[in-house]
Amino acid sequence: MEPLIPGKYYHIYNHANGNEQLIREDKNYKFFLLKVKEYVVPVAEIFAYCLLPNHFHLLIRIKDEEILTNLITYTQAYNQAV
Repeated sequence: MEPLIPGKYYHIYNHANGNEQLIREDKNYKFFLLKVKEYVVPVAEIFAYCLLPNHFHLLIRIKDEEILTNLITYTQAYNQAV
């Protein structure tokens, strides 16, 4: 897998196997969006998303390298302090 490139746009999607559902209840939508906020928002801007019971789509742009470098530096410093 190649690394994501700062400043580039990506269409990220995933689909459940067969007739399975990724999102079975309304509260699962909120949980999914909270995880996107936790893990995607620090490194990418979200331009559009679509959540359906059996698949999802995200249109993102990876943040600039300077922002990512600052995030990595902060994370490393935080982890050393803990």
